[in-house]
Parts: sequence; C-alpha cells; structure tokens
Amino acid sequence: MPAAAADCPECHGAGYRVLESPDGRSSAVPCACRQGEREGSLMDQARIPRRYHRCDFENFDGISPSHRSAKQKIEKYAREYPAMESGLLLMGPPGVGKTHLMVALIRHLIHQKGVACLFYDFQDLLREIQNSYNPDSKTSELGILQPLFAAEVLALDDLGARKPTIWVEETLTHIISTRYNDMKTTLFTTNYLDSPLRNDDSTLTDRIGERVRSRLHEMCRVVEISGKDYREHVRKADIRLRP
Repeated sequence: MPAAAADCPECHGAGYRVLESPDGRSSAVPCACRQGEREGSLMDQARIPRRYHRCDFENFDGISPSHRSAKQKIEKYAREYPAMESGLLLMGPPGVGKTHLMVALIRHLIHQKGVACLFYDFQDLLREIQNSYNPDSKTSELGILQPLFAAEVLALDDLGARKPTIWVEETLTHIISTRYNDMKTTLFTTNYLDSPLRNDDSTLTDRIGERVRSRLHEMCRVVEISGKDYREHVRKADIRLRP
C-alpha cells in the first residue's frame, strides 16, 4: 500500500481522515493524497507507451459514426466494469483509433476504479519472451509471463502483427487460456478482420490460428471500427492548431 504524503494538510501523513457522522459516530477513510499516489503507481505499472499517455475518452474526436459508436460502447464497458464477464476485441484497419480507445479504457479503470492494468504491444511481448531464452538474459520466460497472468486487466495491442508460427500460436494460447481459466479480463486490438474487405487480405484466424480465434469468441465482446484514418485526422488537427 502506498505511503501517504507527509506534508498533506488533510491527514498530516497518516493516510486517513476521520469523518464525523450526524449521529456522532466517527470513521476513518483513506485520504485523497494516498489515492493519488496509488493511481500514479498503477499508471507506472501499466506500461502505457509514452505516445499514448494522454489518450482518454474526452480527447477522442470521433470522425465517423463508427468511431462514435465504438467510443460509446467502450465508455459503457468502462462504467459497468467489473459487472460483465468478458473482455473486448477492438477490430479495424490501421489508424482508426483502436489503441487510443483501449488506453482510454485502461486510464479510466485506473483513475476511477483503482484497477491494476498491464499494456503490452504484441510484437514486443513475443520479442521479450524470445530474448529470455538467451543465456545472457537476466529475465526468464516465467518472469515475463507471470505479470501477464496476474494483472487484473491485460491489454494486448496489435494482435496478429507477428507472422504466425507454431511457437507464436502456442505462446498466445498459453497466455489467453490461463487468463480465461482464471476469469481475468483481457483486452485486444487487431488490424485483422474475420471477413476482410479484400479477398487477398489475411483474416484474424489466418494470423493467430483457429484455436486462439475460437477462444476469443468465448472471452470477448467484439467492437469493430471503420472509417477514415483517425491518426491522419489528428495530425491535420495538430497542424491547424500550431501558431
């Protein structure tokens, strides 16, 4: 449990404030300074890349009906968590704002509900696991996987980005099945659809295997996002705002 701020004018470092009820009873409640430190600690532990530190629902500027619909669904999920028993799978082409919305959800869960979350780019995760096999590495495969198993909410970004191999499918199956069996919430984004717009595009099943895709059907609600490139929209807005 994080320590309270020693110079806090409300609790003077105790970490708690005493509240008096109308009937004369008193009770101790956590001070806001302790809550702030806990939120900071959870944000550090979440491993959100610096590029996405400011992503939230308020600054997601939906530019199409699909963007606005996806935002509404994910905001509803955030408000209701943990009442539901499923994760989320955000599907759509590159640049439509999937990662922004997933990080916005993580930030809401941390700041509003004190939920421990962990963010990983799928390719970076596989790279870390592979590097753990190096004799000179100071980490082990179990040391990397254990935080993924333990996190209350795990967010895997860009699922299917790595070329599918037997090792990739087995590793992904191990992570997903462990969390599914432990009833832990998992969030995913992917650029691959179940029914691509073009015949020569890979499906999500092509990229992660039929067994993993089947498990995702069991454990996730699907939110599809389409429309114009959200990142291009944001870049143009930034340019217009520059002096």
